[in-house]
Amino acid sequence: METIAAGADPAASAKFPGLGADALTPSLAQRIRRARWALAGLLSALLLAAVLVTAGPLRPGLAALGHMRWGFLPGLVLLSFLHYVCSAVALRGAAGRPLPLVSTTMTQFTASAANRVTPGGLGAAAVNTRYLVCRGLPLPRAVVAVAVLQVAGVPADLLLMGAVLGLGAALGPGGGNDRMLDALGHHASRAADLVPPLPLLVAGGVLLPAAALWGRRAIRSTAARSAASGLADLCRRPRDLALTLAASAGTTFALGVAFALSVLAVPGTAVGPADAPALLAAYLVGAAAGSAVPTPGGIGSTEAALVAALAALGITAGPALHAVLLFRAVTYWAPVPFGLLACRTLRR
Repeated sequence: METIAAGADPAASAKFPGLGADALTPSLAQRIRRARWALAGLLSALLLAAVLVTAGPLRPGLAALGHMRWGFLPGLVLLSFLHYVCSAVALRGAAGRPLPLVSTTMTQFTASAANRVTPGGLGAAAVNTRYLVCRGLPLPRAVVAVAVLQVAGVPADLLLMGAVLGLGAALGPGGGNDRMLDALGHHASRAADLVPPLPLLVAGGVLLPAAALWGRRAIRSTAARSAASGLADLCRRPRDLALTLAASAGTTFALGVAFALSVLAVPGTAVGPADAPALLAAYLVGAAAGSAVPTPGGIGSTEAALVAALAALGITAGPALHAVLLFRAVTYWAPVPFGLLACRTLRR
């Protein structure tokens, strides 16, 4: 392995004799980089602690931490881990080959860390594509497999939402989903009343033809044809298709149950186990609304949508915000360090 100064210009080495080929070894360079990262992490932690202690609006949230039901925390951690395992199983089904479960799960942790800085799941798509290529799949087939995985998540989530709403209807008025459906209908009717009809018709007359033209071009594109071919190939493998759909739905279901546990962990929400179907429906609606805004990782939009979904169930803003922040901290931010560590392991 070459040293950092090995590729330097000879004139620079003559001008600075202390920077010869042996002046900076790889181990010394690695220690310097680690020291810089450690210092940056320490400064960031101190700054975060200062903000948490001094910021007035956050003091009620800090005080509420002492009243939370921390017995739900192990379940939250387990469901978060189960979410990544289901993602790994879905990738195995889409790829059509028996990938090792441990390394595939580690890849999902790294993919989630990449998604924190990229919108629309582009980071996870790039990481999963790279992983499949390293596992022996040709690049075109790896790209198609990842695209098929993204497409299969849509019907899987729709089937899950239908099952949850059907369960709430089967449980009757006490199931809790009626409140969510009534709130959605109420907000939709209010939004329709606020929109003037004439500008809406003009916008529709302009946007609909443009969308139709764009959709026609997108369908005829090479990427769309490749994704359709890959989806047709997956449909010819019923076992892999069922595995992909079930695992994709399992990822969303695990996060939905974790969201329900987060709400139950906050005493001020005043909900019980009987409200679990309504909370699961609230998560599905809020997550879908938050993902519609193309922000990196859905930061901000997802939190606002989940708080609004809980408000539709009659939960006050303060406890709803505490529950959403607990949910996002455990399932969204806590796995990031593990994803970075898994990235170093996977590279080796």
